[in-house]
Amino acid sequence: MLRMALLILGVAFGGRYGAQTVAQPKKHLLVLGEEKGYRHEAVSHAIATIERLGRETGLWTTAIRTDTEVLTKKKLEYNAKNLNDFDAVLFYTGGELEMNDEQKAALLSFVHDDGKGFIGVHSATITFTGWPEYGEMIGGYFDEHPWGTFDAPILVEDPSFPGMQQWPKSFVLKDEIYQMKDFSRDKVRVLMRLDASKLDLNNPRVHRKDLDFAVAWAKVYGKGRVFYSTLGHVEQNWDDPRMQGMYGEAIKWAMGLVDADVTPRPLPSQSGNARTESVGNGRFSWIPAMR
Repeated sequence: MLRMALLILGVAFGGRYGAQTVAQPKKHLLVLGEEKGYRHEAVSHAIATIERLGRETGLWTTAIRTDTEVLTKKKLEYNAKNLNDFDAVLFYTGGELEMNDEQKAALLSFVHDDGKGFIGVHSATITFTGWPEYGEMIGGYFDEHPWGTFDAPILVEDPSFPGMQQWPKSFVLKDEIYQMKDFSRDKVRVLMRLDASKLDLNNPRVHRKDLDFAVAWAKVYGKGRVFYSTLGHVEQNWDDPRMQGMYGEAIKWAMGLVDADVTPRPLPSQSGNARTESVGNGRFSWIPAMR
């Protein structure tokens, strides 16, 4: 009877992966969706999608906040949770959020010293631009988006990283890609970048002389794990199973459920690009990979 029950649960949660998922202890994800300044219309749908992925896979529970009160290690009133109750924090944020010195130190310590995870979505790199330690943790800051929302030619540099396998090696996706400053390949493992050979480099807002336009990266920060991607500005992209798979697997990696090599690597040769494919709401169905 027990075996039959597990098989039924496995089918309900996505085949062979599901039975293992049910047996695993759930992780706890804190998602912050607060913006000071420009408001991204995709935030609500993005957060709802992330919560759904955790619930459907059984891998994590999601606490959603639009304020920074919980970003502390101090005991809060009314039995409210704080950072000590979570395994990773995800920011789809923007601007200078209201956090005092204790809260800022607590967030950095949460990742650096406690070995927890941090996932940054799109405008997370235009958050706390006056706080250099945050920029060091996440890996860089927004420095304009020269081409706006456009058909971005994207190359996957590291198909072995969790959540990269479902993308073609070279593809086009309509989204808003940030150009980065205070960003160095010496400190991050770039997972995706723009194909510079297919860009309008005469655009006066192009500032990077090395033509290195990262789209996603991963890095270690002390004992913790950090993932960031500029993808996510376009609301419809959150319905793309490939995007869901990328962020779902990134959350798993940040929480320590899977491992990956994030040793920094130099910019690969710009020659020999693969055939470019258009990517929309495709046939790929994200079922978390068994590790």
